Amino acid sequence: MINNKTNQNKENEPIKIGISQGDINGIGYEVMLKCFSDPRMMDNCTPILYGSSKVLSYHKKLIGANDFSFVNIRHAEQAEPHKFNVLNIIQDEVKIDIGQPTEIGGSLAALSLDKTCQELMDGKIDAIVTNPINKKNIQSETFNFPGHTEYLTRKFKAEESLMVMTCRNIHIGIMTNHLALKEVPNVITKDLIIRKLRVMDRSLRRDFGIRLPKIAVLALNPHAGDHGLIGNEDDAIVAPAIKEAFDNGILAFGPYPSDGFFGNGSMNDFDGVMALYHDQGLIPFKLMSFTEGVNFTAGLPFVRTSPAHGTAYEIAGKNQASAQSFRNAVFLATDIIKNRREFDNLSKDTLKTAKRDNFVDEDITKELQKEDEPTI
Repeated sequence: MINNKTNQNKENEPIKIGISQGDINGIGYEVMLKCFSDPRMMDNCTPILYGSSKVLSYHKKLIGANDFSFVNIRHAEQAEPHKFNVLNIIQDEVKIDIGQPTEIGGSLAALSLDKTCQELMDGKIDAIVTNPINKKNIQSETFNFPGHTEYLTRKFKAEESLMVMTCRNIHIGIMTNHLALKEVPNVITKDLIIRKLRVMDRSLRRDFGIRLPKIAVLALNPHAGDHGLIGNEDDAIVAPAIKEAFDNGILAFGPYPSDGFFGNGSMNDFDGVMALYHDQGLIPFKLMSFTEGVNFTAGLPFVRTSPAHGTAYEIAGKNQASAQSFRNAVFLATDIIKNRREFDNLSKDTLKTAKRDNFVDEDITKELQKEDEPTI
């Protein structure tokens, strides 16, 4: 249940970022330590790790971060500004097998994620940054999802969500998330495309502050099907969906064959790009921003970001991981919180002015009232 009262009137308080620990045997703790070893990061937010001070101490020694200091807290309300706070979700010793997927690593990742989400829903923190998980060892009776995006969508009871890979001015939405490629053509429908475009359009406006976002939609088939020679889905499904979205106020264009689109730099002409399946968007994105990109879940009532990389077992514990993606995830979380506050306040002022001047109808009222949602 979302606590609306707790989530209001927090503009003047330090932004509390909850961090789920992810897989303790991966690079999550390392990139987190490297990120917050710079004390200036604590000027931007108050971090709270939902994990283990013992595991943190282990990783400190492993990478030689001996000067890194932190404080243990029992409740998020005790979090100290300008310090790295640890809220222990377990008190016991934990067996760490660096670079190895283990059952305990999966169960503790799930426990941390669940605790962090609950604190967010209760209004005790303002956003979450999720460290990488192993999608195999985290599976259990209580976690039966292919990834964070699907779990968070269900957890927060969102009507629709969208995985958005972002870096600098690049925003690539992944329409079908973590779905096997053979299943993609079966789920691509006109309705799905329009729903996902609505989420992206709204997110670009509200979360990224883009007033009139232009969105490019990629084609499903090579060469957009070549007029049906190699598939008719783009002509029969994708193009009509784009037209309907455009006719309803979303500046959507396409479908564009993805090879030429990225090859000639067309992504720079748009504010957002909608990829129809995982690798169609992720391959070009990671080529452009492998160590910098951020995974953001649009459409949720709360702000969630994550570094755009996995557990990287092969380099875990070797002090080789870059913290830039994690750092950018923290920055993006705080930026989106501020953008949402500003957008929602402007929407409320617009509605008040329209009502005062008797220049508003029922449809406009409903649309503006959508912006008055719990976000932090």
